[in-house]
Amino acid sequence: MNMTHYMELLATNQPWNLLLFMAVPVVLAETVAITELYLLYKRRFSGPVRQLNRAAGTAVGLYFIGVIVYLLINAVAPITRNGEWRTILDVFAVGTYLVSGVPLILVALQDLGIIQRDLPEEKKLAWHVTYIAAFLVFGHLAMIAGMTDPTLFGYEGAPMAHDMPAVETPAMEMPTHGAAH
Repeated sequence: MNMTHYMELLATNQPWNLLLFMAVPVVLAETVAITELYLLYKRRFSGPVRQLNRAAGTAVGLYFIGVIVYLLINAVAPITRNGEWRTILDVFAVGTYLVSGVPLILVALQDLGIIQRDLPEEKKLAWHVTYIAAFLVFGHLAMIAGMTDPTLFGYEGAPMAHDMPAVETPAMEMPTHGAAH
C-alpha cells in the first residue's frame, strides 16, 4: 500500500517512531486536556491537578520544539530538496502535524511565564483550552490526511511486491429480448 510520509514515519522503526512522534505528545496533550476539564469544572486553579496540568503542558511544548526541529531537518528538508512529496495530501499531512505543535509550544510558554503572565488564572486556562483545541484540530487533520492513500490524489508510487495482478474476467453475454434460444 502506498502511504504518506506522515504514515511512513509512524510505521517505520516500530515501535519507536510511533512512541516518539505520536504516543508521547498525544499522552501529554491529553493529560493537559483532561486536567483542564477538571480545573474548569471544579474552578480550582491551584493544587496538584493544576501542577500536573502545568508540568504536562510545559513538557509537551518543549518536547514538540524538538520534534519540529528534528522533522524539519531530517524529513521536510530532504523530501523537499529531492522532490519526493507524494502529492499535496502528503504536504498537508506533514504540515498540519508540524503546525499542531505550535499551540503546544504556546502552552509551554504560558506555563513558563514567558507569555500571558499578567492574566488571571481563569483567563490563562481559557487560553490553554484554546491552544489544546487547536492542537486537537490540527493533529486530527494530520492523522486523517496521513492515513489517506496518496494515490487518491494522483500519486503513482512503486508497485508493492504483494499487489495482486489484474485478473481478466470473461465478458458475460447479455441476453437479448425476444431472441430465440
